[in-house]
Amino acid sequence: MKTLYTAEALASGEGRDGNARTQDGKLDVSLASPVELGGDGQGTNPEQLFAAGYAACFHSALRLVGRKEGADLTDSAVAARIHFGALDGGEGYGLAAELEIAVPALDLATAEALVAKAHRICPYSNATRGNIAVDIKILEFAA
Repeated sequence: MKTLYTAEALASGEGRDGNARTQDGKLDVSLASPVELGGDGQGTNPEQLFAAGYAACFHSALRLVGRKEGADLTDSAVAARIHFGALDGGEGYGLAAELEIAVPALDLATAEALVAKAHRICPYSNATRGNIAVDIKILEFAA
């Protein structure tokens, strides 16, 4: 891989209950385990950060392929859900992802083709492919 950009971040404290900040100071967040995992929920958590990053990255990939094909991506959006849970039959924990895509100006066939292309070029999709389940749904499209 030819590196084009490197992000740097430091997590401190108790991991999920601590702080995370980027080297340039543009992101500096308090971390807290969610209530569902026994925490107080008074900060963000790694799954929320991953969901925000995946949604933004996938939407950027979708916009890129859309521009190349002259597609109308007016009011497009991507929502991401990251699920955290115990791995089946083993020790440790795992993640799963759901992406929900809105492309209200496109017909379903065009939307499916662009989403497939975006999934092939998105760095988050490439990083997760074969490692975690990723379910992609197009929820809004032109009828």
